[in-house]
Order: sequence, then C-alpha cells, then structure tokens
Amino acid sequence: QVQLLESGGGLVQAGDSLRLSCAASGRTFSSYGWGWFRQAPGKEREFVGGINRSGGRYYADPVKGRFTISRDNAKNTVYLQMNSLKPEDTAVYYCAATSRLGYPSQGSEYDYWGQGTQVTVSS
Repeated sequence: QVQLLESGGGLVQAGDSLRLSCAASGRTFSSYGWGWFRQAPGKEREFVGGINRSGGRYYADPVKGRFTISRDNAKNTVYLQMNSLKPEDTAVYYCAATSRLGYPSQGSEYDYWGQGTQVTVSS
C-alpha cells in the first residue's frame, strides 16, 4: 500500500510559478513510476506528465517546456515545477503511483492516488 499526499497548490497570477509536492509513504518509493494528472471543473481528468521507474520524464503537449517533474528518492517525494502558468492550467492536480514500466499516461495504469491539490491561475 502507498499513501500519497500532495501539497503546494494555491492561487497565482498568469505567468507565475508554483511547485507541487507529492510525499509518499508505504512501500519502496523507487519501485514506482509517478504521474501527475489534473482535472478542471466540468472536464475529464487529463495526464500532465510522468517520471517512470527508470527516471525517464514525459509530458503532455499543453505543458511541455513549462512543467518539469522530478523526484527525490531520499525524501520519498515527487515534484511538479510549473512555470509560466496560464489560466487554463487551473485544476485540481493529483499525483499517482504506478508499478508499470514504460511511459504510462492513462489513469487506469496507475495504482495509487493522492487526494489532490487545487491550483488556480488568474488572468
């Protein structure tokens, strides 16, 4: 079992930056790949980016060049650095853990989820 706790969300202006954190507890942190998803009001949950078990990073097109995922195995924490934020980035952001290899980007490929943290970007 893995427990995930996101933090770092808030209200910012367009162009600002935020860093989200996802602290994990439970089974071996390095055994999992990690993903970030988001869900805006009235929209389906969408993949934002991930870092797989090998350390490979991959991102959805809307955030490429602006968002960066990293992990700190010593702290059992995954980060999502978000720069040049836009109003369309407003959503609840979730981190998730997967035992799958490769580059999982579907929610169904993830085994554990955090409770989410709200990010609101004003124009």
